[in-house]
Amino acid sequence: MIKKLFRFGVTGFIGLCIDFTITYLCKEQLKWNKFLANATGFTAAVCNNYLINRIWTFENSDPHIARQFTYFLLISLFGLLLNTTVLYLLNERNKINFYVSKVLAVLVVFAWNFAANSYITFNYG
Repeated sequence: MIKKLFRFGVTGFIGLCIDFTITYLCKEQLKWNKFLANATGFTAAVCNNYLINRIWTFENSDPHIARQFTYFLLISLFGLLLNTTVLYLLNERNKINFYVSKVLAVLVVFAWNFAANSYITFNYG
């Protein structure tokens, strides 16, 4: 379990880099709405993270990839809702810096994603 948590963390860090880079580019360079930029970065990270988690973190070979990816995607979409809600509450309601709020949102979603994917996506069947 510790090994998987560590690998999930490394994968999450890679995803975080992808997420923040794309969010920054969309928000600051392309001048997109911050929530649309956030969703775009988050989505790119999810696709990357599924592949790494399947192959490396959980060393999973379930042949039902479509079903498995659907679970991963649904968990991630709930994570996106959770991420956006935390971001909104911290940044809009409490006026905490956008990127500080985003880091805190990522930590909350990390815990959700690890638990849900450990028990549902990669342990199903």
